[in-house]
Amino acid sequence: MGRQWLQKKRGINADKRARMTSKLAREIVVAAKMGAPDPAFNPRLALAIEGARKQSVSNEVIARAVKKGSGQTGETINFELVTFEGMSPQNVPVIIECLTDNRNRTAPDMRSMWKDGRFGAKVMFFFDHVGIIEATHDEAGLDLETAALEAGAQDVEPLEDTSEESSGARFYTSPSDLDSVTNALRAAKWTVTQSEMGYRPKERAAITPEQRQAHEDFLEKIDDHDDCHRIYSG
Repeated sequence: MGRQWLQKKRGINADKRARMTSKLAREIVVAAKMGAPDPAFNPRLALAIEGARKQSVSNEVIARAVKKGSGQTGETINFELVTFEGMSPQNVPVIIECLTDNRNRTAPDMRSMWKDGRFGAKVMFFFDHVGIIEATHDEAGLDLETAALEAGAQDVEPLEDTSEESSGARFYTSPSDLDSVTNALRAAKWTVTQSEMGYRPKERAAITPEQRQAHEDFLEKIDDHDDCHRIYSG
């Protein structure tokens, strides 16, 4: 499910926007640390910068994050990816990925927000570990299944909030095919906005509309935490 459950919530107040800017900058820092500081030679950094610009993050913030991650500021960067799992209060399996420089701070925070659910319950077997690519195309009405087949993706679904003048899709690949499918989509003139490993639920939980709303409220509360990086829900 990734973060698409949040895309319908368009109204973002000032605090949420500040937290989003901080998270996007952190992604740029990590991407710059893991590769070249030039996005032309660092695909992960290019996607992180593109995602930040899409959310109106200033060029100054982006440039500062790149310098920080590439060591040009002399700061020590020690972010690590920490994964938490459990069942939400609505009995839906959830995987949370956090980017943190202090897991001893992040873990208790996550546990406290999960107090009405089952924090730490093993739920990985409810998901497949896959490559996830989100992309748009300037041509409207494209056959997404054909596009997926031609690019070598295993599955595809429509991307939420795509304009009527374009096509949008979320492509799923085997882990080993992520880079090749990403490159094939770009060659077919798709604009890739996300290309990374993630989790896809094997089945969707059957819950009522009221339970769904409560579940999304639960996820949103977790997503508001500064260290939360990705959320996957069944």
